[in-house]
Amino acid sequence: MDGSVVGRGCLALMLHVVYQGRALPLAWRVRHSPKGHCPEALHIAVVELISTVVPEGAKVVLLGDGEFDGTALQATLNEAGWSYVCRTALSTTATWEGTTFRLDTLGAWSKPGTLIALQEGQLTRDAYGPVLLLCCWAKGYQEPLYLVSNMASAEEACRYYQKRFRIETFFSDQKSRGFNIQKSHIADPQRLSRLFIAACLAYIWIVY
Repeated sequence: MDGSVVGRGCLALMLHVVYQGRALPLAWRVRHSPKGHCPEALHIAVVELISTVVPEGAKVVLLGDGEFDGTALQATLNEAGWSYVCRTALSTTATWEGTTFRLDTLGAWSKPGTLIALQEGQLTRDAYGPVLLLCCWAKGYQEPLYLVSNMASAEEACRYYQKRFRIETFFSDQKSRGFNIQKSHIADPQRLSRLFIAACLAYIWIVY
């Protein structure tokens, strides 16, 4: 799940499925917003929309950047039976084994090529949990990533999160490298949403 500026003064929140190295669009909502993040209620609405058509018994892992670490969204995903791996801010407050700290404390004790995983942690000052807290510092990077997940395996969570950048490829194909949808002068969210039907069908046809 991710959002991107479209048309004139609008933002599209989109949910995709990763398929053979591409992110194929499944559902979206468009709202007036020149830039920034969508409200958590909209994140939840898109999840609830697509959960009605997910095949029974399917394993779903939602991937998202730091916009999607809200505890209400995490609770919705747990209720739906989905797994998730989302980035969270280094300033996020966490609690583990009775000690409360900022997540960047883990980075201060880490170095490139290391993974710190804290099982049964709690997130924010509201102590939402239990969650898996991760500090992943890959070799060749200047700083670590901080992730929150409900998966049992830290290594598996990190492997899944590596697929998240596929959605950025989709947005570049829809924009500067493809349909230039960001140059549309349409400012009506409903009309932009309909435009996405055509653009996404064309995209899937080209991939096919």
